[in-house]
Amino acid sequence: MNSIPVAAEVEIDALCDVFDRSQRLLVLTGAGISTASGIPDYRDDNGDWKRNAPMQFRDFVDNKTARQRYWARSMIGWPRIRHAKPNDAHKALCQLESEGLLHTVVTQNVDRLHQRAGSQRVIDLHGRLDEVMCLEHGHTQPREDYQAELMARNPEWAELDATTAPDGDADLDGQDFSKFDVAPCPTCGGVIKPSVVFYGESVPAATTSAANAELDAADTLLVIGSSLMVFSGYRFARTMAQTNRSVAMLNRGKSRADDLIGLKVEADIATTLKAITNRLIG
Repeated sequence: MNSIPVAAEVEIDALCDVFDRSQRLLVLTGAGISTASGIPDYRDDNGDWKRNAPMQFRDFVDNKTARQRYWARSMIGWPRIRHAKPNDAHKALCQLESEGLLHTVVTQNVDRLHQRAGSQRVIDLHGRLDEVMCLEHGHTQPREDYQAELMARNPEWAELDATTAPDGDADLDGQDFSKFDVAPCPTCGGVIKPSVVFYGESVPAATTSAANAELDAADTLLVIGSSLMVFSGYRFARTMAQTNRSVAMLNRGKSRADDLIGLKVEADIATTLKAITNRLIG
């Protein structure tokens, strides 16, 4: 098992300079910021999938069996997301925001840990896992309410245990998912989906507009815990570089934007951000 590198003093100094020099700093976070909270990430240090690719939007919409598999695994995996706590990285970004050292966080994560840490200006680029929505009419409800309905309909599944997977998923092997009873929308009977952006699905227009406004106004982008392999995140770095604005990164391993980044630090995210906060705020 590879040890997690600790940032050198010179690297911490360089990242502190990013916060000091920026007039309007935009932070983009990915799965790597939440691993210290016990939520696995998707990719290895080479940017390759660690496991099978996640659910595709069309498969979820068109295939009842795919929906049964998704909700069975999600029913088991959701409590681990619900009970996850913000780590030192989330807390550090909250403090840095409070001190005016960063303006906005755009996150690719769906775990809401930035909000639970206290950050006020957060855009959930890929949605939120603590809410579900009806694909027919857009009705929404808390995930906790839907979880209770799934548990009531599938009590035998509630006893199963599984390996934790990214974004509230769980690895359930050898199960007959056709026996899993997926609850419909309680309002209209439509298909229920988590309020997240699946692979192959477009980011909602309102979210894109809000994120673009922050991107246009930023003078510096700091990417934390993302390899930017997904285009919705990569475009932030590409746009900044094309307009001659600064791009920095705190992330381990290869990223899609390595040729666009002025400063890259490959070190433990939580300890590095805590050190930056101690240095800048005390």
